[in-house]
Amino acid sequence: MQSSLDKENIMHPAFSVIFFTSASGAGYGLLTFLGLLATLDWLPLNAPFNLSVITLALVLITAGLLSSTAHLGHPERAWRALSQWRSSWLSREGVFAIITYIPASIFWLAGGFPNHIATDWEFWGLAAGLCSIITIFCTAQIYASLKTIPQWNSVFVPLVYLLIGLLDGILIITFFTILFDLFVADLSWVIIVITILAGVVKLAYWRAADKPSGPTSATATGLSDGSESVALLDAPTTSENFVMREMGFRIARKHSLKLRKITFITLFFTPATAATVILCSQTEAIILISSLLALVAAGIGTIVERWLFFAEAKHVVTLFYGTKSL
Repeated sequence: MQSSLDKENIMHPAFSVIFFTSASGAGYGLLTFLGLLATLDWLPLNAPFNLSVITLALVLITAGLLSSTAHLGHPERAWRALSQWRSSWLSREGVFAIITYIPASIFWLAGGFPNHIATDWEFWGLAAGLCSIITIFCTAQIYASLKTIPQWNSVFVPLVYLLIGLLDGILIITFFTILFDLFVADLSWVIIVITILAGVVKLAYWRAADKPSGPTSATATGLSDGSESVALLDAPTTSENFVMREMGFRIARKHSLKLRKITFITLFFTPATAATVILCSQTEAIILISSLLALVAAGIGTIVERWLFFAEAKHVVTLFYGTKSL
């Protein structure tokens, strides 16, 4: 009997996790860059702009975090995970996510109501940005620390998460600076640099992920040292179970390559091209349209990239369900 895992299926990762990592990453990236730009005095203390952008950042972060709880079996017990911060990256992520709200809230008040709140908004912006970076890193480490999934257990994963979050953040800021007539041309150079870095790192990740990880059905079962192939005579179960459903789906190679191209074009190439157009253009309409195009394309690219991140992952347990190698 042929195992169900020998078939090339399209995986359907939980939308809650995809939305969580995409939305919260963009929110934290937005908060990071806004705090950095405030510290460097690249942007003036404009109350309407600050209220709009910081509020959007907090909405994205909060929506993402709430979405993540939907993937839990018992969301009402999520608070208990905070106590395991010494050993769990998930717990550390939760702790820093909560901590980030403190400087971010003060940053929101100081930036949105400068005539009523007498405090150093640059300091709180920088503090919120540092906490945001740490939170993104903790989120990435939840997956990168899993040795049972070779595609995730990579140094490239935290880099990809950080760079994509920062890219989404700077694209949002650029679009809003144009809307509020606060456009800074140098932001386009930042976009170009980040897209190049993120594109190179993502390509390196894909190249590393495509290499055979080592474990095979032979070594996993202990029936061989790997020099001889081992095949199952019968499937472990006669019906699909949780392991097969959540950890055993595979995406067909042709679909994977197509989606990788879409990711690269929408997430890296289009924003870099739009930023170049903005640098070369003096027309406000073209600058606005280019900025919006880059933002929309990057949003689509982020979702596709994150979907692929989960869909292409292969858990070592699938070796016991018919997969010959990872």
